[in-house]
Amino acid sequence: MVAFDSAAILARLAGLREGDAPTHGGRVLSYVYDSGIASVDQLAADAVRLVQPVNGLDPTTFTSVAVMEREVIGFARELLHGADDVVGSVTTGGTESCLLAVKTARDLWRASGGTGRARLLVPVTVHAAFHKAAHYFDLELDLVPVDAQSGVLDPAELIGRLGPDVALAVVSAPSYPFATLDPVEEVAAACDEAGISLHVDSCIGGLILPFWRNADGTPLPLWDFRVPGVTSISADLHKYGYAPKGASVLLQRGRDRQRLQYFATTGWPGYPVVNPTMLGSKSAGALAASWAIVQALGARGFAELAESCRRATRALADIVGDIEGLTIVGDPVGPLLAVATDESLPEERRVDPHHWADRVRRRGWLLQLQPGLAQSNGTRLPHTTHLTITPVTEQRVDELEAALRGAADEVRGVPRSDPSAVLVALPPGLASGEIDSDTAAGILQAIGLGGSSDSTGARLPEEMAPFLALIEALPHPVTERLLVELLARIVEPDTD
Repeated sequence: MVAFDSAAILARLAGLREGDAPTHGGRVLSYVYDSGIASVDQLAADAVRLVQPVNGLDPTTFTSVAVMEREVIGFARELLHGADDVVGSVTTGGTESCLLAVKTARDLWRASGGTGRARLLVPVTVHAAFHKAAHYFDLELDLVPVDAQSGVLDPAELIGRLGPDVALAVVSAPSYPFATLDPVEEVAAACDEAGISLHVDSCIGGLILPFWRNADGTPLPLWDFRVPGVTSISADLHKYGYAPKGASVLLQRGRDRQRLQYFATTGWPGYPVVNPTMLGSKSAGALAASWAIVQALGARGFAELAESCRRATRALADIVGDIEGLTIVGDPVGPLLAVATDESLPEERRVDPHHWADRVRRRGWLLQLQPGLAQSNGTRLPHTTHLTITPVTEQRVDELEAALRGAADEVRGVPRSDPSAVLVALPPGLASGEIDSDTAAGILQAIGLGGSSDSTGARLPEEMAPFLALIEALPHPVTERLLVELLARIVEPDTD
């Protein structure tokens, strides 16, 4: 038997974790979703431990998997007003749910006589998972521009592009970049009439929008399975279901539709393979944690946490709206905010949202920087800073307000980062994005993003605003190639 020192191994892991951004306490306003309830976290951890050895590949062998998945799907279906013909799967996250929704629609389109290369019709604000789906499944990604000031999709713009080559249209509830609730009812009616599948991506909103209401107390427009023409919805359990990563639900209207999601083969000499999702063997941990949290909280518990998020979101929107030089983009729905420069003010009174986020970070709070984007119609979406609000945020609004106001005062009137000096120093011929690894690594080092091979892992530079400005200035293939190199180098073994 190999001897090992458990205490030493775990001590090293604890040391590594000290370099991570904090996952609890509300200081990271993206990526993590903290209910603020320690007993919920402990319940989830205990549930994961109980199923640690279980293989989710085969629910006929590990029957607990079937029971937990059935009950989680049933909870989500009821929450999203699905009838008995709405069935689904628990996936490993929102990206997998979105990929499977696209794969299902593509296969249905082909089975219905579609030929050639299908189109995936989406607003430009749709989650990047759909870019990945178009790439993986060889669909043409048709990006519909949105209003440059508010991020709102004009339904006529999308409906006008519907056609027999569209395998799937997608709308968001809400969109991640600007928290806009897309016009689901209008788009769904047109898709239904045209016989085109419509997916509602509610990965971030699916477990909280059912309890949300507008600022004036009125209900939200319909966006779930109450809307005829909505054929599938994705909703993440590891967001406002407060479960560990990664767990999501994909619900589909119609059993025959949903069966196209599966992969099955008996064409090899091993065991019959039947997979509802991308993975074969998979952990049951996140499913068990999700199931346990649903059992513990139920709809009433989720409603109470949603109300905390709503109060905190309203408070932060008021605070940001009161900071000279900043403005909230559009009319956000759900616990998300996008903050931009108030262009109506003279330059000396404006606050650049990326400089602002960098200074907020120095004060111990991590906001997410989002680059601007040129749309196909010639308009440009603003560069913004994103905030995701969770229940724990409400307990710390006063602390966060001090950081937001103080940081704005420090950078008011500071112009946006100018990437020209870095652009001039870059090697010529980068527009194609065809850069080898060594060249890409050299560029990363030159702009201060070379990564790290020490025990603490890679760290971001103190100021991210210049890098975001560079992302906007370079062609997309170039920045994508550099980011690939950055993340690849972070996990490469040491060469010593």
